[in-house]
Amino acid sequence: MLLDPSCKYISHPPVQLVDRQWPDQTISKAPIWLSTDLRDGNQALFEPMNLNRKHKLFQTLVQVGFKEIEVGFPAGSQIDFNFCRQLIEQNLIPEDVAPMVMTQLRHDLIDRTLESMSGARRVIVHLYNAVAPVWREIVFGLSVEQVEQLVRDNVRYLKRRVVDFPETEWVLQYSPETFCMAELEVSLRMCHAAMDEWLEDDTQTMIINLPTTVEVSTANVFADQIEWMHHHLQRRQQVILSVHPHNDRGTGVACGEQALLAGADRVEGCLFGNGERSGNLDLVTIALNMYTQGISPGLDFSDILGLALTVEECTAIALHPRHPYAGDLVFTAFSGSHQDAIAKGFKRQQVGAPWRIPYLPIDPKDLGRTYDGVVRVNSQSGKGGIAFLLEQDYGIQMPRRMQVEFSSIVQKQADSAETELSSQQLWELFTRTYLQPEQASGVYGYQRHSLFETSSGQEIVLDLKSTQGKHRQVKGRGNGPIAATLDALAQHATVLSYEERNLGQGNDAEAVTLIELSTGGLSGSYFGVGIHTNSTTASIFAVLSALARVSSFQYK
Repeated sequence: MLLDPSCKYISHPPVQLVDRQWPDQTISKAPIWLSTDLRDGNQALFEPMNLNRKHKLFQTLVQVGFKEIEVGFPAGSQIDFNFCRQLIEQNLIPEDVAPMVMTQLRHDLIDRTLESMSGARRVIVHLYNAVAPVWREIVFGLSVEQVEQLVRDNVRYLKRRVVDFPETEWVLQYSPETFCMAELEVSLRMCHAAMDEWLEDDTQTMIINLPTTVEVSTANVFADQIEWMHHHLQRRQQVILSVHPHNDRGTGVACGEQALLAGADRVEGCLFGNGERSGNLDLVTIALNMYTQGISPGLDFSDILGLALTVEECTAIALHPRHPYAGDLVFTAFSGSHQDAIAKGFKRQQVGAPWRIPYLPIDPKDLGRTYDGVVRVNSQSGKGGIAFLLEQDYGIQMPRRMQVEFSSIVQKQADSAETELSSQQLWELFTRTYLQPEQASGVYGYQRHSLFETSSGQEIVLDLKSTQGKHRQVKGRGNGPIAATLDALAQHATVLSYEERNLGQGNDAEAVTLIELSTGGLSGSYFGVGIHTNSTTASIFAVLSALARVSSFQYK
């Protein structure tokens, strides 16, 4: 049965925004961040965190650099209440960190909330109530006027009660829950009611938090709503305008970013987007999005994998391998064209220069990650990725035609294995193909050689041994060791290319020789590789390697 689009969920009210400004704005600085991992994220878990996991995650959030952390719903949970008391009594809250506690608009819940934070230096009290028509009419059965009176009564009560805790600086955060589905005039009315009751003079500030409690529109509509509120809030200079996007439509990060363009000062969310239904705004993603644009987020994600492991341990939710920035595979390329572009980018990237690597929007090392997993090989991979891994891990720099030749060999292996090949498996295949070809072909392999200078060039004596243990000695002459070796083996071959490099540094560094030969009667060319501390020996190895790979050739 096809879905009936007329049976849609709750729609958003229209936004009449004149002279829209946010599309022309740019994000130039980080907002105030608030982590709600311990409250909104925790209440979304199949098994909510115990005290030990709460403490571990709180310490992690502090280390990352959050200055505002929602620590729980102490009036609704004894564990949350105990956690708040432990934070205060054990002096675990740094002086520059403000805890936030949430409560509904009820006097007894407000009392319990204040009791949980007694003795703290500075506390944000988060009051909220749903204001959208569906909630007003179906859940609460209240008129707009009655909802406004509820807000006024409870903010007034909170203001009266905090006087009993003079050692604490109390900051009010008010959220018109379901803001994104409410009439803007109604949301504004509730915010003004809270401001009227809380703000005493022009120096006092408070937080107005506007949530997409359930995403029901595209991100641009939410940005319009935020800009409308930004321009219509009275005493705007006394308001920290905050947003709390959810991710029901998969656009939580987009809503957060566009809200900042529209005038928001503060963003609430969870580290990796945990939260009810499809989750909360992903703080790691939105912060590192800024980082890729040259804006310091003010949060430390230099050990992104360690952070992910901690969050996974505390929440018992595994991070998706394709999660932006932190997933195991987000900096991994299997596609041949991607691998080729990345390899070329690394060749040109200079230390200290702006980061310009194709397909990698951020330097993995900035997040404490290595380049080891950037390129991985499977049946979708191409010559560029294979060449990148061999050069990065084993120092082998293959010329382009050799890359083409070896990639076809790798492709057959990957297709046969029906899985990816590790760098070590790639090297083992390279070794069997080029460094130990006699073992696969059954031809004679190298034992030793002697090289003599003559009046006409050089003479070589080669001792060979087959895989069956048979020995043979051959002699040849030429203008160099390669020509002499070919003459000794009675091969009419043409050297098409020859490259020699050092593997490593120092007097004992090995030399690697790559040679490309064509032989009479066979189409195409064949590469051979030799590695030895003596460059002449490496060249002889390379010739034997290439000839051993010609299926019709046997030194017999």
